[in-house]
Amino acid sequence: MHHHGMMKIKEKFWRECHAEHLCPNENVRSSGPAPCVNGYAGEYPCCNTDMLAFISIPDLGAGGDGNDIWGWTDPQTGHEIAIACEYDGTAFVDVSDPINPSVLGFLKTHTVGSSWRDAKVYKNFAYIISEASNHGMQVFDLTTLRSIKREPVLTTNRTAIPQLQESAFYGQFGSSHNLVINEDTGFAYSVGSRTCSAGLHMVNIQDPLKPTFAGCYSADGYVHDAQCVNYNGPDHSFDGKEVCYCYDEDTLTVVDVTTKSSPITISRTPYAGSAYTHQGWLLPEWIGGKQYLLMDDELDEMNGPNKHTRTMLWDVSSPRAPKLVNSFYSTETVIDHNLYTLKDRAYLSNYCGGLRILDISSAPTGMREVGYFDVAPDCSTTTFKGSWSSYVYFKSGTLVVNSIDRGMFVVKYNGASEACQ
Repeated sequence: MHHHGMMKIKEKFWRECHAEHLCPNENVRSSGPAPCVNGYAGEYPCCNTDMLAFISIPDLGAGGDGNDIWGWTDPQTGHEIAIACEYDGTAFVDVSDPINPSVLGFLKTHTVGSSWRDAKVYKNFAYIISEASNHGMQVFDLTTLRSIKREPVLTTNRTAIPQLQESAFYGQFGSSHNLVINEDTGFAYSVGSRTCSAGLHMVNIQDPLKPTFAGCYSADGYVHDAQCVNYNGPDHSFDGKEVCYCYDEDTLTVVDVTTKSSPITISRTPYAGSAYTHQGWLLPEWIGGKQYLLMDDELDEMNGPNKHTRTMLWDVSSPRAPKLVNSFYSTETVIDHNLYTLKDRAYLSNYCGGLRILDISSAPTGMREVGYFDVAPDCSTTTFKGSWSSYVYFKSGTLVVNSIDRGMFVVKYNGASEACQ
């Protein structure tokens, strides 16, 4: 299936969900902490993961369903800021006091609303794209949030959420599906735009308020998502190279983007049972001298023979010859979406299954689920509700999870190693 077919499936589901007043869920209100006791944190199924706070979509300042999420830590104050993407804009939430989060402001969409919005950070600036028509890339100076008064969401006498203004704009693409940033080089990569054959549209953001076009990678057509890094793996022939691991609907495609004017396809690897190659992330440490990444396929649970949620483990020790070496199958039968890794854990946003936490220390075998927080207690099937994504890189260990139909959850994994299933 190609991207526009996937979008039509989701748009049909969300139209029906909106018609039933379930996306956003109008009955859910912001709330405070709920520890995980006997498998539940309030109404939410959980394992080894407590809820610290929940902010509803209206309290985020938004007027429609939620989607992606990222984060920023202020290097001057240490404040931890969640960047929650919503249908009609982006909410900036101070979660430094995780049981008393404060919505600092809302940046409206550059053009119109869209169920797809994405944000990433370089230095002290947020870069925001959307599938909205002619949206381009918004640039927002995050340091301007320092002067905004903190008013916890559950405070009854809060004033109106400040309306923020973009600090700069890049318009050399219109709609875009996703944004990738290599913070070590200062390059942003828009993927799924109507430029570069929907491949990598490369932007130099080293001068953060003056983004400039840097190049295209179009040789493999549509790129849905990617991770671009300065190569740090066991194949020393790539030392000093900048490499993108691209998720291209039916393949894992690895690209050398060191020279932006002439990127090089390193490998293009299909795999058995592919339905819609969606997203993935490198494991942060080598294991046994090998380098691995985790990957999800967004439609294999719907269309494949095994309906259980599958997370694939690839050996990418040789970028020229990636190999699918193992898969973790959940007891859940839900669709998987974005995943990220930190230390010896992987954090999976699995729509109706919520946030799932895997112990990956024994990869390539023996991956185990050791935590979860189900942000969608009203669904457990292959539908596009629940958790879209999470941000897991705050030093405090605070995790933020954005849900499509409810809002933003602030949770904390207790680090337990016993399996949940």
